[in-house]
Formats: sequence, structure tokens, C-alpha cells
Amino acid sequence: MASVTSSAVAIPSFTGLKATRVSGGGANAKVTVSPVPMVGVKASLKELGVAVAATAASAIIASNAMAIDVLLGGDDGSLAFVPNSFSVSSGEKIVFKNNAGFPHNIVFDEDEIPSGVDAAKISMSDEDLLNAPGETYSVTLSEKGTYSFYCSPHQGAGMIGKVTVN
Repeated sequence: MASVTSSAVAIPSFTGLKATRVSGGGANAKVTVSPVPMVGVKASLKELGVAVAATAASAIIASNAMAIDVLLGGDDGSLAFVPNSFSVSSGEKIVFKNNAGFPHNIVFDEDEIPSGVDAAKISMSDEDLLNAPGETYSVTLSEKGTYSFYCSPHQGAGMIGKVTVN
């Protein structure tokens, strides 16, 4: 039969525990163990969690910052906003893009926008026009409500639109 003395004994462990000392003697020997931190695994899992959270946050931010494209002039040459009525979330960017029948601009009707919104700050001026294919004008609306807009050169031809900000 083996006997244990009071000298230190190293006990190999594969469970994350290591022997620190042996006390007592004979058959009543006590082995004190302390946990070995699994830093590598915990750090890796923590880094993975941070990466997953960052990716999810990026996706949420990106979805909140998405843009809607509105064509200025229909593919058939019509003088219209396509689409001419749509909804966006507060803070979502609206990109108006020259398509056909230009020049165009975007003017928000000061009488048909939410109270407290300055139409001049969100509109193009009457002198500013998009003159070439693909030119754009972008606006981000944050105040909830309904906004009516038009193209000043083609308002008489019915080039009007409406956006609801939710």
C-alpha cells in the first residue's frame, strides 16, 4: 500500500484544478485544491459575445439609417415622383434621384408639413435644380407627421408627393 507523506505532491489535473499542497499524513491525508481559471476560454467567449453584440448593434443602426429612393420622373417619361406617396421612419434618409423629364427640384409645402418644421431648411430653393440624370437631393425628416412636397417647375403638371414620417 502506498503511503503519503507531508511533502508536497503534484497531482496532474485535466479538470481545471491543481494541487497546491498536501497536509497531514498516512491514510488521513488531505489534499487542498484551488481552481485554475480558464482565462483563454472565458476570454474567447467574451470576445465572441462582444463581436456578436457589435454586429447586432451595427445591423440595428444600419436598419434605422436606411434610405428610401424616390425617382424624379417616371421611366415612361411622366412628370411624377415614383413613388409619389410613401412612409418612412423618423430619421430615415429620403434620396430623390433625377430619372427623366428634368430639371427637377424638391420643395416642401410650408402649409402641409408638421407644425414647427421649417420648410426652407428641408427644401431645395426654387433656383436650385437637378439638371442631369442621376443627380440627387437627400433629406432626413425627424418630426413625425405628414409632409407634402412638389417639383416647382412641374407642380402645374401634377408632380406632387406626400411622405408620412412614423
